[in-house]
Order: sequence, then C-alpha cells, then structure tokens
Amino acid sequence: MSLFAGIDCGTQGTKVVIVDSEQGAILGEGSAAHPLISDSNGRREQQAGWWIEALVAAFHQAVSHAGVDARQIKALGVSGQQHGFVPLDEQGTVLHNVKLWCDTETVDENEALLAQLGGVSGSLAQLGLMVATGYTASKIIWFKQQHPELWSRLHTVLLPHDYLNFWLTGERVMEYGDASGTGLLNVRTREWDRRIVDLIDDSGRLWNALPPLKSAESCIGTLRSEAAERLGLSTATRVATGGGDNMMAAIGSGNIAVGTLTMSLGTSGTLFAWSAAPVVSESEMIAGFCSSTNGWLPLICTMNVTSATSAVQALLEEDVDGFNRLLDQAEPGAGGLEMLPFFNGERVPQLPYARASLHNLDSDNFTRANLCMAVVESATYGLRYGMELFRRQGISPREIRLTGGGARSPRWRQIVADVMNCPVVCLQVKETAALGGAIQAMWATALAEEPHQQADGVLSDLCQRFVSLDESTRAAPDARRQPQYDALYQRYLQRLQQAYPEASL
Repeated sequence: MSLFAGIDCGTQGTKVVIVDSEQGAILGEGSAAHPLISDSNGRREQQAGWWIEALVAAFHQAVSHAGVDARQIKALGVSGQQHGFVPLDEQGTVLHNVKLWCDTETVDENEALLAQLGGVSGSLAQLGLMVATGYTASKIIWFKQQHPELWSRLHTVLLPHDYLNFWLTGERVMEYGDASGTGLLNVRTREWDRRIVDLIDDSGRLWNALPPLKSAESCIGTLRSEAAERLGLSTATRVATGGGDNMMAAIGSGNIAVGTLTMSLGTSGTLFAWSAAPVVSESEMIAGFCSSTNGWLPLICTMNVTSATSAVQALLEEDVDGFNRLLDQAEPGAGGLEMLPFFNGERVPQLPYARASLHNLDSDNFTRANLCMAVVESATYGLRYGMELFRRQGISPREIRLTGGGARSPRWRQIVADVMNCPVVCLQVKETAALGGAIQAMWATALAEEPHQQADGVLSDLCQRFVSLDESTRAAPDARRQPQYDALYQRYLQRLQQAYPEASL
C-alpha cells in the first residue's frame, strides 16, 4: 500500500484526502472550517494560524476515516486559495492577518500601481497579464503604507499554500502557477519582474523577500519534526510544490490537455483551460497564469457565485436543501426578476466598486423561489460573460467539468449547460483541488524515485487512473431552454450595461 495525501486550504475551510496509489482509490476524507474577518470596506482576512489548526484537525479526520497508519503516507501535496499575502519575518512569524483573494480594500493601491505600469496595455506588455485588485501586489503596497513598522521586519512573501508548505517543511519557496497570481511574475518568461517590484519598493527589501521558484513536479523537502508529530507522520514524508487551488483543481479534474474546461461553482466562479504556450489575450480579463503542470492555465475569475447564493440562502433562513427545493419551483427567467449579484464587487467584468441589486420586481414575481432562481441565473450569466471572452480567444471546449458546491445541484448543472450551450459533467471526487494535490505528490515522488521517466507521461497516466467522471451528473443543453437562455443572457447584458456602461464586452 502506497499512501499519499492531498490538502486544500480554501476560503471556507481545509480539506484533506488520503489516496492509495496502488488501488487507485481515495480511502478517506476530512474537513475543518475557518472563520472569515470581513468589513463593508472590502476587507477579507484570515489568520494563518487558523489554517494550521484546520489542517491538523482535517488530517486526523481523514486518516481515521481511511483506517490507515498515517506513517505509511509517502508524500503530501498542498493546494491553497490564490493571491493571499502572508508576510513573514526572519524567524518565520506571520506579521499581519492574511489579506485574501476576495479582499477589495486595496482597490486604490492597485489602480495606482496599474497607472505606474502604463495602464492595462503596459501591464500586459510587462507581465503578460493585468494586475488586478485582489492580486497579491496591491496587498503588499497596502501593508507597506499602513504598517511601516511591520514592513521593516518583512523577510519573506508567501502565498497561503506556500505558508502551509513552510509550516510543514521549513522551506520558503513558491511554484510558478500560484506565483502567477501575485502580479509580480512575468508569466511568459516565468521570472520575478524586477521593474514592478521596484515600483512597489526600490529599497531591495521586497525583491529579497521573494522566494525561489520551483517547477511543479518537484518535492521541496520533507516534514519538520514538529509538523510530523502533530500530523502523526514520518519525518521522511515528502512534500511536493503544491499550487494554487485552481491549478490543483485542473490536475484533479484531468484538465491537462486541450479541449477540456473546468468551471468551479464555488465561493468565486472560475473558468480555466490548459495551454502548452503562454496565452496572449486580447482581453485583460483573461489571466494567462502558469499551470502547476509546467504549462499555462488561462483563467477567468468572477467574485460572486456561491458567495451570492449563500447570501440569499441566509436571508431566507434556508439550508442548502431548502434553497434547492425553492430553485426547483421557479421557471427560467425568474418571472422577470433580475439580479446583478455583485455582493463582493466584481473582477470580470472589472467592477470592484459594484454592489448587488435587484430589478424589475412586482407583486407577482417577488417570491422566494424567484429570488433563488435570479441569484443562480445571474451568477451563471457572469460565468458566461467569461466564457464569451474565452471563445473570442479560440478556447471552445467540447466539455465543461464542474466542481464546487454549486455543482452538486442538478438544477444548477442544467442551467449551466443551457446558458453555456455546452455539455457539463461533475467528477466522481468532489474535492478536486485536494485530489490534485495528492496526484501532484504522486507525480513528484515517482520522478524523485525514477528521474529518467517522461514527466508529462507520468502525470497523464496518474490522471487517467484517478480522475473519473460521474456520468449520473451529466447534463446536455436542452433544445427548448437553450435559446430561451440565450435571450435571457442578452437581457442580463442590457441590465449590466445600463448599470455599468464600462462593462460592455
């Protein structure tokens, strides 16, 4: 029995899967929640220590569920929410709460940095992508300006998954996929960009705080004694590079070749596809990230998916099952009720100051069921907005692989198929980012033990073994509803452009 573990540290909690590489099976899963610090000014933060406690709890739960001796686990791979800023001092102390991917408090700092780069075109030319609010760069500027006494102690800049790697191994490193989302990496050359770093801080402190970069199939080290003791593992357990949650979900959904697109209906909404070369996009809203498979992963992220549906669910005092029952009672178009679901501002389209709104209410359509339908449809229209940008770049998938909590709703899956006019299907393993971490750990271990193997072939074989589709979830576009949703999407665009003229495609 050869055991591996995948860890996913997300916004809402940490999840762990234990995988037997010989049987090709997941033996156990565990999860633990973390709280969120939020404010109406866009502040979204967490304490890094919460992630460690959640990791330990979820890990023991997964091992117990698997019924195995944890000391048999050969390697770990860590997935983490992207763009977070974890500042460490020389001793490894976290200097401030971690500002998360969904933090929009640093809008002004990002706009100032973008202007210094020469606007959108200058950022695309310099880095291969547009520095966006939510990326790590503007968080660093905010930290430097708001906390100069802490800035003077800054020794290392890490991302959330890197911090877990640091706690596990003591190593301060990044890999190219997650590093792409800092706004400090040239995604075409895969190098830290000295010009943008010096625009933020020309003293050398930030440049020296950027960790070395490791390729995706590498192991970065083995477990520290403290981490091994708390997790019940051997100090010989390897730790792979890991990556951002989207990069790991690409591996965990088998999205490692052209033709497949992964769509996450999570707190945020993401669309991403694989590319063998850097994506030179006509739209700055497509982030041409590196993948965690040594390729590229063009990606679009919307800020309001299950975060928006959860807000409506809480308002109606319904659990997920109750929300879905209400959703099933509503017809396409929600009786004319329209929503712009921008509870957290929005990234695609670029509307960081936007707020959610309801439109076209009357005494007949203002029902609980229509409110549920309106928020689901509007969140899905936001993802179609992103899909249209992909199609303009020649990215037209044959199939969409759905992940995230929203994908568990049969009605929502059908709505996605109808709105996107593309077949959709879920994966047998729901925790695709955690599974991706485990697969990457197997990949890195196989190459460490037999370095002369072809890296791409090893990864492809692993994905074929571990990534399987749940055919019971497959949904194809409905011939009657799909044209109806084309018209409803156009109505959404009209509403969007009335409220935010700058949002036109």
